[in-house]
Amino acid sequence: MAGLYVHIPFCKSRCVYCAFYSTTTSGMAEKYVSALCREMDLRTGYCSPEWQTVYIGGGTPSTLPPDQLQRLFSRINCSHATEITIECNPDDVTPAFASLLASLPVNRVSMGAQTFDDSRLRFLRRRHGAADVSRAVDCLRAAGIDNISVDLIYGFPDETLDQWDADITAALSLNVEHLSAYCLSYEEGTPLHRLLTEGKVAESDDELTRCMYYHLIDRLSDVGYEHYEISNFARPGRRSRHNSSYWNSTPYMGIGAAAHSYDITSRQWNVSDLHIYIKEVEQGNLPFERETLDLTERYNDTVMLSLRTCDGLDLNEVKSRFGTALHSYLLRQARQYEKSGLLVHEYDRLRLSRNGLYVSDMVITDLLKV
Repeated sequence: MAGLYVHIPFCKSRCVYCAFYSTTTSGMAEKYVSALCREMDLRTGYCSPEWQTVYIGGGTPSTLPPDQLQRLFSRINCSHATEITIECNPDDVTPAFASLLASLPVNRVSMGAQTFDDSRLRFLRRRHGAADVSRAVDCLRAAGIDNISVDLIYGFPDETLDQWDADITAALSLNVEHLSAYCLSYEEGTPLHRLLTEGKVAESDDELTRCMYYHLIDRLSDVGYEHYEISNFARPGRRSRHNSSYWNSTPYMGIGAAAHSYDITSRQWNVSDLHIYIKEVEQGNLPFERETLDLTERYNDTVMLSLRTCDGLDLNEVKSRFGTALHSYLLRQARQYEKSGLLVHEYDRLRLSRNGLYVSDMVITDLLKV
């Protein structure tokens, strides 16, 4: 069984760091949801429609009008899904909205808190205030939603370790089931990258962000969160099943503008343009590009994604799926990092050590076959 991802690109405003496809174009929700439903019809047969997980992401799905959310869910086959997630902005979560979610098949909510400091929220151009996050969690709990994830960002310009610790403390006070934390990144094409190139902000010191990352790991581990992926932490039994499917090479179908799909042998991605997407789908066309993956590319994907997780890479699986040549290549490339303590090789598995987690990009890149 596969996962379904639905991209809702609408945002009331764009965050300064966001590199995902989104638009502040208003008044297109009805046409867009019609196109989503039409695309699902057109793509029947790509993956099993009996979805194991469903993830409504964005953009900001919580900006969709209630009738359009209801319409979308009436089209998705959720009968076999064990996890159905929707992303929400904290200030969109009212008692009425939480009740709406509870009336839908949704059983998990992911919210972007990012920070609990109002000045840093303004810097990010977030719509919500720090107090909105706890209020939103309370609304969701009252409506019966018992699986909540919160996103955090660290490494702001001039942020101190004490300030980051205060954000962690605020997040832990919510007692949510899942936490994700990402170092602030300066993606080309974003307003934040422009501020960096203009010299108006400076990146956080690398050694400081390293300390912030390890401090996060220690604090969350101390209170029982499982560090199951480089940036993700969960209470026991509360790992994100949908995101885990990305890391363990489970097929998934993405619908909507800019959405990606994967069926093990190929990757597909829809056009990143709201108007072109709607026009093409209305005409019965699937506006996507496709890349066929050869054996080496599938090996690279498996190495890159598996090593992000605490479970690491199954070496026996590498050998059976990709052959002895790539298996031997992997062991040779990994040896230097085993000696330096960045990789751990035990029980026929290869995983990043604690010290390897922060420099994972460097280590993983050297294990890929070019």
